[in-house]
Formats: sequence, structure tokens, C-alpha cells
Amino acid sequence: MDRRQFVGIVGLSLLPAPLAAEAQQAGRTYRIGYLFDGRPPDPRSPTKALEETLSDLGYVEGKNLVVERRFAAFNDDRLPDLAAELVRLKPDLIVTGGNQSIAALKQATTAVPIVMTWAMDPVGAGLVTSLARPGGNITGVSLSAGPEFVAKELGILNEIVPKLSRVAILRQTGRPGAEPAVLESAARKLGLTILFADVRTPSDIEGAFATMTRSRAGAFLMLGGSMTHASRQQIADLAVQHRLPGLSLLREYAEAGLLLTYGPNQVAQYRGAATYIDKILKGAKPADLPVEQPTKFDLVINLKTAKALGLTIPQSLLLRADQVIE
Repeated sequence: MDRRQFVGIVGLSLLPAPLAAEAQQAGRTYRIGYLFDGRPPDPRSPTKALEETLSDLGYVEGKNLVVERRFAAFNDDRLPDLAAELVRLKPDLIVTGGNQSIAALKQATTAVPIVMTWAMDPVGAGLVTSLARPGGNITGVSLSAGPEFVAKELGILNEIVPKLSRVAILRQTGRPGAEPAVLESAARKLGLTILFADVRTPSDIEGAFATMTRSRAGAFLMLGGSMTHASRQQIADLAVQHRLPGLSLLREYAEAGLLLTYGPNQVAQYRGAATYIDKILKGAKPADLPVEQPTKFDLVINLKTAKALGLTIPQSLLLRADQVIE
């Protein structure tokens, strides 16, 4: 029941496609930098929304576009050097995703335009001045949807898990996410108690599940980053092994076997980022382009996992799902 195509947020690539009817400046070749904290995407990674939108707008790698790609392979310590390296290449703009990558570029340049493909609370993180008028050289697309979004996530878990009283927050340390006070406030309104389980490396994940189990968590909410995303199969397997229903932001977790995901529609996210790239290459200033917030959200439910966990998904939730994995 896949009613919306999902696009992954880890990594980007551009593929040749016909030029748009609206031609670019005659003979102009654009240079774009990419900086991401993970690894290069799997060739099967569905990044078509950004690729196709840029192609529709007339930007074709190998014709009028040069792309310089840099990946930190989950080592945040490399980001400042990679950011500086890209800036030295004097690109027309740099595309990035993830607060650590954005922050590294913010330190490296105040001149080169930066387009965010996703960011968590960019105002609170000090990446932009405001969403309406970001100021400086950074704009793009945010993953944040406000504190009410956290309440919705917890509410979904509360709806699925009978007599839920304790929810663990599985966090990748050093990664942005909802503030503990926001989580605790949302949990209190639902009569839930919050506990935190932090991980820094893949070797920490198994211990985190043991901690959540010992703490009698009835479910967990995933607040991850590129490392946990790369470890999503391990997380999904451990969740079933420990009989812990889990919810994450990104659809790939449900595809790996996590119970469900609820988060911004990534097709819309990447199309929005491509539009910002086009506007800036045509002369718009990042400071004048409001940061776009998500308006479309995808709910994906893995019924196979629900059966393994002995859970019955309410019909009302199944009817709201954008995809049901059976």
C-alpha cells in the first residue's frame, strides 16, 4: 500500500537527464559541492526526487554541472577539513545535510551559499537567525516540525502499545534532537515516563537495548544520526529480539524491520532543496530565502514486526498509514 515514494536523507547524487525548457545561462558551467557526514549512498538509494528536479530545472552533471562530493564516513572530526577543502574549490554553492555538516560549513565560509537538505531545529542550533529570514549564507529545508511533532510520535506509540508507561529515547550522542525538557513535557501529558539510552558507536547499540530492557521500557523512540541510520538493521533486529516496539523518523528503519516510522516526506524535502539550489544559482541570496519546514508526513507500519512482537495495530492507524509492510 505504498502511496508515496520515500527518498532517503543520507547522501546525494546527480544523474544525466534532458535539459529543461528553461535554458540556463548560455555556456555557463556550475560547480556545486556536497558535504555529508556519512558514506556515499548505495547505488540503489532512491535519491530521484532531487536528481529529477535538478534535471527538470536544467542542471546536468557532465554538461553544465560539476559536483564535488565529500563524505566524512561517520567521523565528525573530519568535517571541518572537508568543509574547508570544498570552500577552497570556490563552488557556486554547497549542498549539505545534518547539523554537524552544516555547522562545519558555517565555520568554513560566510560567502559561499549553503543549501540544507535537512536540519534539526536550525534556529535553536544557531545555524540560521530565523526561519523567515535566515540571514547569512545558509538556507534550505528543515526536518523540524516543532514540539508538537514529538507529542505525535509518542502518541502513536501510546496508541499501539497496551498499557504503555515507560518510553526509552534511543539517542546517538552528539546529534541534535528534541530537548529532554520537550520530550518529558510531551510524555507527561500522555502519562508516560521517559528514560534515555545513548549510543556513540555501533558497538554501543546492543548494550543500549540491554539497558532499555532492564529499565522496563515498553517501547522506544529513535533519535539518531548517520551512524544509527547505517546501523538500522542491527537496531531493528535487536528491537525484535528484546521485544521492544520502536518508532523512528525515517522510512528505511521500518523497511529494515523496525515497527514503524513517522516523519517528513522526503520527496518533498529533496524537491524543496533542489528548488533552492536553482534559485541561488539564478542569483537569489540565501539570506532572503525562508527556511522551508515540512508539511507532509509519512507513516509506515511493518505488520510483520507487529506480529513478531505480538501487537495488534489499530485499524484507525492502518487507515492513516502511507505504507504497510507485510
